[in-house]
Amino acid sequence: MAFLADALSRVKPSATIAVSQKARDLKAKGRDVIGLGAGEPDFDTPDNVKQAAIDAINRGETKYTPVAGIPQLREAIAAKFKRENGLDYTAAQTIVGTGGKQILFNAFMATLNPGDEVVIPAPYWVSYPEMVAICGGRPVSISTSQENNFKLTAAELESAITPKTKWFVFNSPSNPTGAAYSHDELKALTDVLLKHPHVWILTDDMYEHLTFGDFKFVTPVEVEPKLYDRTLTMNGVSKAYAMTGWRIGYAAGPIELIKAMDMIQGQQTSGASSIAQWAAVEALNGPQDFVAKNKAIFEGRRDLVVSMLNQANGIVCPKPEGAFYVYPSCAGLIGKTAPSGKIIETDEDFVTELLETEGVAVVHGSAFGLGPNFRISYATSEELLEEACTRIQRFCAACR
Repeated sequence: MAFLADALSRVKPSATIAVSQKARDLKAKGRDVIGLGAGEPDFDTPDNVKQAAIDAINRGETKYTPVAGIPQLREAIAAKFKRENGLDYTAAQTIVGTGGKQILFNAFMATLNPGDEVVIPAPYWVSYPEMVAICGGRPVSISTSQENNFKLTAAELESAITPKTKWFVFNSPSNPTGAAYSHDELKALTDVLLKHPHVWILTDDMYEHLTFGDFKFVTPVEVEPKLYDRTLTMNGVSKAYAMTGWRIGYAAGPIELIKAMDMIQGQQTSGASSIAQWAAVEALNGPQDFVAKNKAIFEGRRDLVVSMLNQANGIVCPKPEGAFYVYPSCAGLIGKTAPSGKIIETDEDFVTELLETEGVAVVHGSAFGLGPNFRISYATSEELLEEACTRIQRFCAACR
């Protein structure tokens, strides 16, 4: 009898975490490495949010909390959805988790049976299909195209839905591409979903506040209110408020699903950190000027990276609408010989040779379900980004 669970054979380690760790290991050995693998803002958490956490400690808010979150945070979440998205949820329809990952995992754990299918557009965040698999479901990947800016079409969604489809996972702005769907683009997808009442929608809005120019963010239920009773809208404070390490994600949806997720969490981790929850209350209810300032900085970084990458031989880099990622194609380098003498046969070969030769750590696109591409996180200083892109240009020029 095997000791480890069969489920582990269906799951791969996180490629983004692996790249970040490899960059750390090389730095520890004295290598000059620029790590562009982690999806984490380089800004510090706002002072008012940090002070709210300190105040909570001083008040003695250091005990167990209700599993689904402290009432003050659940009220703040409901108010946020009303204020920013025009969605009416009661506090009882919300839940707080230890990061967005736990929200997603608990939703799948609460709903998936063996054979249930989950439709996931590719490229996708690396954890979506792995979570589905470990919870016993079957991830169904739909490949999008660079020509369509990595956005799913209504016809592509329609073709992927079967009687076994339980969830459609939607992420806009997207990790890894930064692509964001306009109202009309999303309406085309919600029109398809209206025809399939057995399909639930799990929308990951973690990058909601990171859209550029005059792009206006919309979430599926905002576009099509008829989907309200079968949509779980997930969000969090990690990206917009530079609070990745605080580990607070949240969601709102039908009360039956929220109760089921609450039950699972009660047997799993119980409530999220009490101190982090009080910090999140301040993040949602407090001043929001920090968000706009950082968004403007991210937009400048995006423009720099897109411009410099498109000047590299063999690289084509679309200009995304949001998040803090670009997803360039390295198809022009496939088949060429790297400075080390190795032939670049895949996008994984490309990122490996780039790291070894120039000390730039990025994530290969095949880890996100679509290549030959690679993901760069531009959540770091312009100085480092400029140096990294200069190294990428040099590496590409040296490939023969």
